[in-house]
Amino acid sequence: MFESFNVPGLYIAVQAVLALAASWQSRDLLHRSLTGLVVDSGDGVTHCIPVAEGYVIGSCIKHIPIAGRDITYFIQQLLRERENSVPSEQSYEVAKSIKEKYCYVCPDILREFIKYDTDGAKWFKTYDGINSVTKKPFTVDVGYERFLGPEIFFHPEFANPDFTVPISEIVDTVIQQCPIDVRRGLYENIVLSGGSTMFKDFARRMQRDIKRISNARLAISEELSGGRLTPKPIDVQVVSHKMQRYAVWFGGSTLADT
Repeated sequence: MFESFNVPGLYIAVQAVLALAASWQSRDLLHRSLTGLVVDSGDGVTHCIPVAEGYVIGSCIKHIPIAGRDITYFIQQLLRERENSVPSEQSYEVAKSIKEKYCYVCPDILREFIKYDTDGAKWFKTYDGINSVTKKPFTVDVGYERFLGPEIFFHPEFANPDFTVPISEIVDTVIQQCPIDVRRGLYENIVLSGGSTMFKDFARRMQRDIKRISNARLAISEELSGGRLTPKPIDVQVVSHKMQRYAVWFGGSTLADT
């Protein structure tokens, strides 16, 4: 690198650390930290990676067999069950386009079903496509798929009966397995990275669910103490920003500028 390309300097970094650095753009100088938990979800796999002061706690990393490709396959399956207008050779591309254009994370799946059933015209979308063989146009009504696709992060059993642990519980488990002195710092800086974390309200849903899990644990501790101890509330913060799709690259650029 140095002799052949005359590189003036070289720094080899861990991707999770760079993702943490990418979140600095949404924080002031006093709150820019290299301690946090990175939820990195791309097309093939999702990882939960704890980092303390710039060092990855490797023994606590967990992977989740749910990611963008699984959401696409799930939407493709839903469309096949009710849509005859989608050409079979284009079903994957159509499902992927629907995922990227129309999907979002809902706060309550039951209420979402009720919304769509009572006022479908307001919530249903129409996807327009062209048959690659006949060149004729076709349309697809997009309804429940809009929220059911990303919901497999929080109810993975919908798509994978062999894996039933929600992403929020995985994040909480990872933090609880880390040294006790860094846990609060990890809860306060849960950073999203990768294209599959870009769904609208993904961060809000995850923050709410993790907060519920931590509050329930504190309530049990207080009950076991007979009310003599009141645990300090845990501040849960899930950080999202505009560059999280390319967080690793952007974090490297940010870190290089400091």
